[in-house]
Amino acid sequence: MAGRAAERDRYADQAMTSMRVADRYALDREIGRGGSGAVWLARDEVLGRLVALKRIGVPHGASASEVARAEREARLAARVNHPNVISVFDFVNDGDQHWLVTEYVEGTTLAQMIRKRRRLSPDEAAPLLLQAAEALAAAHQMKIVHRDVKPSNILIGRDGRVLLSDFGIARGIADASLTQTGLVTGSPAYLAPEVATGASATPASDVWSFGTTIYHALAGRPPYEVTGDGAAVLAVLYRIANDPPPRLQNAGWLTPVLEATMEKDPRHRPTMNDVVANLRSGPQAPPVIGTQVLPVPAPDATATASLPLPAPIGAPARRVSGRAAVAALALVAVLAVVGVLLLVPDDDDPGEALPNDPSGETSDTGDGQGSDPPAAPTEAELEEFATTYVQTAANDPDAGFEMLTPDYQARSPNYLDFWGSVSNPEILSISADPSALTVTYTYKYDVAGSGNTTERVTLYLVQDGDRLLINDDD
Repeated sequence: MAGRAAERDRYADQAMTSMRVADRYALDREIGRGGSGAVWLARDEVLGRLVALKRIGVPHGASASEVARAEREARLAARVNHPNVISVFDFVNDGDQHWLVTEYVEGTTLAQMIRKRRRLSPDEAAPLLLQAAEALAAAHQMKIVHRDVKPSNILIGRDGRVLLSDFGIARGIADASLTQTGLVTGSPAYLAPEVATGASATPASDVWSFGTTIYHALAGRPPYEVTGDGAAVLAVLYRIANDPPPRLQNAGWLTPVLEATMEKDPRHRPTMNDVVANLRSGPQAPPVIGTQVLPVPAPDATATASLPLPAPIGAPARRVSGRAAVAALALVAVLAVVGVLLLVPDDDDPGEALPNDPSGETSDTGDGQGSDPPAAPTEAELEEFATTYVQTAANDPDAGFEMLTPDYQARSPNYLDFWGSVSNPEILSISADPSALTVTYTYKYDVAGSGNTTERVTLYLVQDGDRLLINDDD
């Protein structure tokens, strides 16, 4: 069934030749293909320039919240303004199609270059990796986590410029989940151990993925190769979570940075700024020793790299405690429910090329499943949450929108318009009821073109793991 659906999509994409999107972008030809469909070379008929159009993976008949999520992802990608990051120009709704309009780069990808040359030497790989590292460090400084760093998302232009693409599944560090809790995103071969076992992606997990990209460039293959069905994916996740990181004998002067970035404990990995400094220093660089300065949330009971997952088929049996075995089986059940990690197709493996594809959007990572229920928030914590929410919504409406449940997001089509007009909010009084998970406050604020307003609001909250989300207000 899945194969037939993909074939139908391919024929539908081919039928779009000579089509104009949003009465502005004239499609020329397909230049890449990812998990959500084709990437097209197009001409912007208003500005007279070539662009790349990528169809966002929003299914037909998607809910308002799913469309809003895609739009927010586009805004997040557009925030990363760096010479080594693919520029995002536009997000277009054209009927039931949703398109991301980006800079067009004529060239190849690091994955294709490796495939052609078999492997790169440290001296060949380092200048390319440095530019990608600088882009990733810039994203981390803006508190944005990429979450799918891999060779096929590193584009190399004909002029030698390297660009990091596919911020389509990126998210802000402080943002609430963009999608359903419990879904793991990224390409299996490049997932950090903590993400492979269900924890949320962080800057430290980007560092690990960058390390696996170094490994792939030098070895000519990913550190973990995924072939076959969902059982094979589980076997790879088991190895990532439980085995020591693989090491290379021919990494040369890149050995210290490779081993530091692929450190199993996320707290002991260097920052991307450390990696950049090391790559800039060249062969004489001192060993990379550092820890993440951006927050690395502690994984919960079922999201630790030491959790003994069930051994893959054919592996020796391991004796585990009853509690650990139950937790591990619970995690596998969660993965099965979401389609055994319906991850981005691993286009870095041999046989599939994406010439200019900022692809790979999938759903967001939730926290690990099966942990003990979090402690109920106190009155002070509820009041602090509401105060933070009001300030966040006024200063960054997109971030405030992420503090709502997906259901409430779908019921709030005018949210961004309202909060985009609000400034200078000030809470005059506030009280909370922990037993009902409600917060009531009176606040005043300025509305563009309407003057000052005072309003009394009650937020109805729900707990989602170790965080709070707004499920309604009045």
